[in-house]
Amino acid sequence: MKSSRISFIGLVVYIFVLGVLAEAFAAPGGIAPGIREQEQLTGVVTPQEEEEFVNEVDTYARYMPSRKVDAQAGKVAIVETNAGYAYNLKAFGKLPIELSVQSEYVGINNSTVVKLPAHLTAVSTGIEVTLPFFTLEKTYIRFGVSPSYYTDNWSAESSAFRIPILTYLIYQPNEKLTFVLGVSERPDFYNEEVSPIVGVIYKPNDKLAFNLVPPRPNITYMLNNKLGVFVEGALAYDEYEVTQNGQKGLILMYEKKRLGTGLKYKVNRFIQAWVTVGGVFNQTLQYRDSTGKVKMDNGFYSEVRLRARF
Repeated sequence: MKSSRISFIGLVVYIFVLGVLAEAFAAPGGIAPGIREQEQLTGVVTPQEEEEFVNEVDTYARYMPSRKVDAQAGKVAIVETNAGYAYNLKAFGKLPIELSVQSEYVGINNSTVVKLPAHLTAVSTGIEVTLPFFTLEKTYIRFGVSPSYYTDNWSAESSAFRIPILTYLIYQPNEKLTFVLGVSERPDFYNEEVSPIVGVIYKPNDKLAFNLVPPRPNITYMLNNKLGVFVEGALAYDEYEVTQNGQKGLILMYEKKRLGTGLKYKVNRFIQAWVTVGGVFNQTLQYRDSTGKVKMDNGFYSEVRLRARF
């Protein structure tokens, strides 16, 4: 396994951020508002809500029923849960900073000949900073790091430690339109160490919103002030260090794609809920250094998500 390192791209970005901080603090108006993250640790950006919330709790449970697998006997069912907390502050009264912590659990019910762990776990912390991009109007840069452990037993082994890095530019010509361009870097991951972030967010009116930014692009139409319908897609890839048959340090790669639709409900100004159903595709669990692989047939998934801001 490659040793953990801070990549060259991450180092360059870090130096750049240090250099621009002085300019940000010196600016008479500080950091302009208007940018808010919806997906913790992954970088979806939306125009800021009318109210600013200091605390945010986001949790979901996703169920994928038992399905057959490709080229072998047996079935696999998966349950995923995730819980995250974020705290938003403005350092020196001007610099927007988000601090977050997140935990993930993947339960696996497996009857194939490939030995898979009963569960996978991940624990992450994160910090994200938004800065003006030099003197360009309505243009910002966001930089974030997320120290994380990916294992099968909630452990904090150094070999399972990763530091995903996120850097992207945000151009917001008006309150209805936002452009996003950047890069997601995952040092020491076997696959997709560097991937682009390209997207646009467009809200032509109070009812319709296009959030076409990875990793969870979606389109939402509000039927009234509380209830809306949406479609969304997602592509996810992670790696976990696991122990199997007494052998430690094995890397299990988990990849999947989803496409679903559902309802969004605003309980009140603090709480929102989503119910989603759809299909999951190309879902694969594969050991990096061996031929052990389970590719599940395309199937159904359901999800319930809650978000509270206060």
